[in-house]
Amino acid sequence: MAKTKKEFDKYLYYLKSVQSPEDDVQFLKNTYEELKKKTPRVLTEDFCGTFKICCEWAKLNPKNKAIGIDLSEEPIQWGKEHHLSELEPEARKRITLLNENVMAPELPTSDIIAAMNFSYNIFKSRQDLKAYFTAAKNRLNDDGLLICDIFGGTGIDEDVEEETVHDDFSYFWHQETWDPVTRFGKFHIHFKRKGEKKREEVFTYDWRLWTIPEIRDLMDEIGFSKTHVYWEGTDEDGDGDGEFKKTETGEACEGWIAYIVAEK
Repeated sequence: MAKTKKEFDKYLYYLKSVQSPEDDVQFLKNTYEELKKKTPRVLTEDFCGTFKICCEWAKLNPKNKAIGIDLSEEPIQWGKEHHLSELEPEARKRITLLNENVMAPELPTSDIIAAMNFSYNIFKSRQDLKAYFTAAKNRLNDDGLLICDIFGGTGIDEDVEEETVHDDFSYFWHQETWDPVTRFGKFHIHFKRKGEKKREEVFTYDWRLWTIPEIRDLMDEIGFSKTHVYWEGTDEDGDGDGEFKKTETGEACEGWIAYIVAEK
């Protein structure tokens, strides 16, 4: 009897390729404790998608609560079926999911707002990004933190496609277009499972890539008390090592990832 091909699940392969939620929540918790000398309890995951970070946050401590906000119903529903269902009933009760715009009024407040996976790059004008940061600041409790990840490097000036090989599939990050004047670009994620054709443009992003100084200037302008940069170190092969340390200087390299942390 012939084997039936396993259905391709784009959110599962995205999780395998792009996300590290367990590491993310540890960074969020540790950074808050470092800066505020106390323990955060409420996390909001903006642009939450399948809200895996929310689930990992709830698992960290029985006192933790998480809020996931996303405009798209599809990934939220996927997360309910695959992530939420894996949690204990008590932990599920501590997660609130909102199919909303992150700019909507009267959203819940929290100790940390995490804007991860570079999703805020959808805001292409300074006015729109400033409005988002202002709205986020208003949703933070006293002593709250807004934490955003960011990427860059000399490689972004080229239209490239990079392949990362995993055990049973390949992940492709494709920078299709890039305009250094506007800093607008179109980016795709492709996947190819072993023995199958490449799946093109499984995810597509139409972004403006903001710089660290631009973001910090905006955060200062709207009244955040302090901003910090946490830069990823490198391993012996020159690749990112997953360890982020606070710094005021970076390294000119082909590709880098960092976090920007704003204190209310």
